[in-house]
Amino acid sequence: MLEAEPVDVVGPASGFSTISPRLFEVSDSSGLPGVRLGTVTGRAVVLAAVLGSGMTMLDGTVVNVALHTIGEDLDASLAQLQWVSNAYLLSLASFILLGGSLGDRFGRRRVFVVGTVWFAIASLLCGIAPSPGVLIAARTLQGVGAALLTPGSLAMIQGAFVREDRAKAIGSWSGLGSIAAAIGPFVGGALVQYASWRWIFLINLPIAVVTVVTARRAVPETLDPQAPREFDVVGAVLAALALGGLTYALIEWGSPLAPWAVLVMVLAAAGFLVDERRSDHPMLPLGIFRDRTFSAANLMTMVVYAALGAVLFFLVLQLQTVSGYGALEAGVSTLPITLCMLFLAPRGGELGTRIGPRIPMTVGPLVMSAGALLLMRVGADVNYWTDVLPGLTVFGLGLALMVAPLTATVLAAAPDEHAGIASGVNNAVARAGSLLAVAALPVAVGLMGADYADPAVFDAAYGQAVMICAGLLALGGVISWVTIRDARV
Repeated sequence: MLEAEPVDVVGPASGFSTISPRLFEVSDSSGLPGVRLGTVTGRAVVLAAVLGSGMTMLDGTVVNVALHTIGEDLDASLAQLQWVSNAYLLSLASFILLGGSLGDRFGRRRVFVVGTVWFAIASLLCGIAPSPGVLIAARTLQGVGAALLTPGSLAMIQGAFVREDRAKAIGSWSGLGSIAAAIGPFVGGALVQYASWRWIFLINLPIAVVTVVTARRAVPETLDPQAPREFDVVGAVLAALALGGLTYALIEWGSPLAPWAVLVMVLAAAGFLVDERRSDHPMLPLGIFRDRTFSAANLMTMVVYAALGAVLFFLVLQLQTVSGYGALEAGVSTLPITLCMLFLAPRGGELGTRIGPRIPMTVGPLVMSAGALLLMRVGADVNYWTDVLPGLTVFGLGLALMVAPLTATVLAAAPDEHAGIASGVNNAVARAGSLLAVAALPVAVGLMGADYADPAVFDAAYGQAVMICAGLLALGGVISWVTIRDARV
C-alpha cells in the first residue's frame, strides 16, 4: 500500500468523513507512466474529480435547506419529506461498495463518467418533478448515480498520477472539495430563496457536462486486472431491501404495510448474511468484523452519524418553521461546522496519531453532545450569535476532533487487502446511521403529516429530538472509551 500520510476530507450527504490515500492499491494496467500534478493533464484530472464529487456535496448540503420549501410547493407530508432525504441515502449506502468494485473491474474513469451522467439525468428528473412521489423516485436514482460516482472520484486520481504525486493530488482534491462544501450553503440557500428549489438539482446539469468532457478528454483509464470478474449484485439488492424495509417501517409506522416492511427487512437481512457467507466474491467479507476494534468503531460511527444527520435535519427545519429564517439564512447558519472541519480536522488527525485514537474518539462525541444541548435554545425569538453560533461551533469542534482518528482506526483495524472495503463499509455505515435517524426520530417525537409547518408543534418536538441526539452522541463517546484501545494509527 502507499505510504503517504492520510488526507482529511469534508464528505458529502451524510456528514463528514476522512479518506486516506492508502485506500486503493493501484494496479496500472494501461501501460502509462502516470501523469504529474503540475501538468495540464494533471490539473484536468483533479478538476474532473472535484466537479464530480462537488455535485454530490452541493446536493448533500442544501437538500435539508430546501425541504420546507419543497413541502409547501408540492404539498408534501412530513413522511414524504423524510423520503426526499432518505431515498438518496438509502440507494447510496446500499450500492457504494458495488460502485467501487465496478470501477476496479471496468475502469475507474468509465464508471465515474457513467455515474456522472446517471446523476445528471436523475437531477433533471428531480428538478422537474411534479409530485412528491416522482421526486422521491428521482432521488433514489440520484443515489445510485452517486454510488457509482463517489468512489470513482478518488480512485481515478489514485490510478492516474505517478506515485510521488498522488498524496499532493488528493490534497488538492480534498482542499477544493472543502471549498465546495463551504460555498454550498450560500449557493443552495440563494437558489432556494431567490429562484426555485428546483435549481439545486438543475444546476448539476452544466456541471456534469463539464465533468464528463474533462474526464473523457484528459483522464487516463485505469483498472485493477486482479479485480473479481463477478459482482455480488444479489448482496447489493438484499442490502437495499433490508435498509429500505427498515426505513419504510420507521417512517410509515402505524400504516398497514409497516409490518410487512419489517418482514421484508428481516428476510432480506438474513438472506444478505447467507449470501455474503457463501459467495466467492462477497460485497462485504464478513470476516473483517471479527476484529473487535473494527466492529466497535463502526458501531460508534452508526450512533454518532445518526445524531449528526438528525441534528442537521431538525435544526434547519426549526430555523425556518419556528425562527422564521429564509432558506439562505438557514443554510448559511450551519457554516461553522464546515469551517471547523476545514481548518481543524487535520489537527484532530495529528492528535490521534500522537496520543492514540481513544481520547479523541471519546471526547469528540461528548463535545458534540454539549453542542447539541446548546442548540436546544433555538426557538421563536432566536438570536443567531447567542443561540445558534455557540452550539454549532462546539458541535463542529467535537466533530473535527473525532473524524480523522475514527477513520484512521477503521482502516488500521482492517487487513491491508481490505483497506478499500473497510473505508467503504465505514462510509456506508455513516450514511445508514443518518438515514435511520431521520426516519425514526420524527415518529419518536410525535411528528406526522404537515406538523413540520406548524411552529408550535414542531418547536416542542425539536427539543425532544435534540435531547435524544445529545444522548446518542454521549453513547458514542462511551462506546469509544470502553472498546477502543490506544494503539497508534
